[in-house]
Amino acid sequence: MERENLIKALLEKAFSIDYLLLENESHMHSVPENSETHFKLVLVSGDFEGKRKVARHQAVYAEVSSLMNEGLHALALHLYTPAEWQEQRDKSLQSPNCMGGSKNG
Repeated sequence: MERENLIKALLEKAFSIDYLLLENESHMHSVPENSETHFKLVLVSGDFEGKRKVARHQAVYAEVSSLMNEGLHALALHLYTPAEWQEQRDKSLQSPNCMGGSKNG
């Protein structure tokens, strides 16, 4: 949980957060057991007001970019303003299953 905690700390420092959910989805991918390589992030912040999706993604990746060079492989981003979250939160945010290599081979 070291990388997970570091991601959360970086985001909490950079954004005014209304809601944050960070799920380690590494177990769904062809990686060693107990990996912290694939995450799903749901982040709700007023800081996203007036910003398009690309700008929101860029802002988040700017905060975690150093981790991308240290083993963080994937970060699925679901970024919302508080108003957008009110509309979205009842809808499914399930990540797709990995289509990559096999854990068995």
